[in-house]
Amino acid sequence: MALSKELLDILACPKCKGDIYINDTNDGLICDNCKLLYEIRDDIPIMLIDEAKSIDSLK
Repeated sequence: MALSKELLDILACPKCKGDIYINDTNDGLICDNCKLLYEIRDDIPIMLIDEAKSIDSLK
């Protein structure tokens, strides 16, 4: 089950409170401002700053 559009519309980056969007592989949420990826595990977004991964380190 994918995240609903309604949930994606209300979620914000916990660090900067900016917009986030789902990545191409549908396994994480990306904040371009902070350059962070918040993983989605078992259809639950893990919105903890300490568990977010830097987008730069994933390339």
